Amino acid sequence: MKHCCINFAAACALLAGGGTAFAHVSLQDRTTTVLSTYKAVVRVPHGCEGSATKLIRVALPAGFQGVKPMPKPGWNLSTTQGKLAAPYDDGHGGMVTEGVTEVTWAAASKDSMLPDAHYDEFVFRSRVPKEAGPVWFRIFQGCEKGSTHWAELPASGTSDRGLKHPAALLEILPAK
Repeated sequence: MKHCCINFAAACALLAGGGTAFAHVSLQDRTTTVLSTYKAVVRVPHGCEGSATKLIRVALPAGFQGVKPMPKPGWNLSTTQGKLAAPYDDGHGGMVTEGVTEVTWAAASKDSMLPDAHYDEFVFRSRVPKEAGPVWFRIFQGCEKGSTHWAELPASGTSDRGLKHPAALLEILPAK
């Protein structure tokens, strides 16, 4: 019995410590290294105040290259192309000046919407910028009733403590 209670207490402590990760839209892997290929898994833990999620739109920070989103059954996938803030070498003697600046998944039908009580993930991959440091993904969550714009940034540093709707943080580390 004592062993059971200790395991339960440990599980509660883990959940309490990771509350932010469960409460907000976030990235599964929050660190990567410069110029690596990064698989972004955007975690959506709930809808908008009880309402089902029907749209997820991710705005990409400057410097991400060759963005390739993963299709989801029951969801329409689209990308927005735009002029890149920092053009890059395409590896074949040319320069890439335009690319994906936004990825959007939209439920194809009411049956495909993500209920508030359920969790899901939205995935894309990309090459990471060459500069180390924190980058923030602003994510729009459209729901059947209402929406949430996960776009708040801390005044300084990388802690989202105290923010109601923080943007999703990715810490880019120097190459080893």
